[in-house]
Amino acid sequence: MPITPFHFGFGAALHGTAPKTVSFLAFCATNVLIDIESLYNLIHRRDQLHAFFHTYVGASLVAVGTLCLFIVMRWFASRFWLPNLLAWRDLNIKQVSIGAAMGAYSHVIFDSIMHSDIRPFAPFSEANDLYGVISLTQLHLLCLGLAVFGLMAVGLRRRHSDADDAL
Repeated sequence: MPITPFHFGFGAALHGTAPKTVSFLAFCATNVLIDIESLYNLIHRRDQLHAFFHTYVGASLVAVGTLCLFIVMRWFASRFWLPNLLAWRDLNIKQVSIGAAMGAYSHVIFDSIMHSDIRPFAPFSEANDLYGVISLTQLHLLCLGLAVFGLMAVGLRRRHSDADDAL
């Protein structure tokens, strides 16, 4: 299924442990942008659902594109009104860069484990040594566990922040 939320678990864990360093929003946006390729290929009944953007080269371009989109949106928001949904304007370039990069590369890694049609090192190699290294159930449980860990970390951080504010 394209645009699976399972990928977001790792992003939640990263953001939960380092919220001032990793943008969860950029992480998720990059994952969704990568999977638009799979959705397009699925709709058009192409044999290889996971193609160029599911390689490290293609995912790198999506991460850079996410950063560029953020910069353009920030420029646009400085001149015209744009809603600050999810506090995106409070993010800095470092957070967006790291979130986008981690989202892109983790997406390729997780999908390489799960899908046989991925060639993560293309055009340099057709190999996918990660395919099946763990079972699909184990991969999903890992992603869910990371999501729970991330949500707990965010919750604990907010709880401590509220306690500090009360003092």
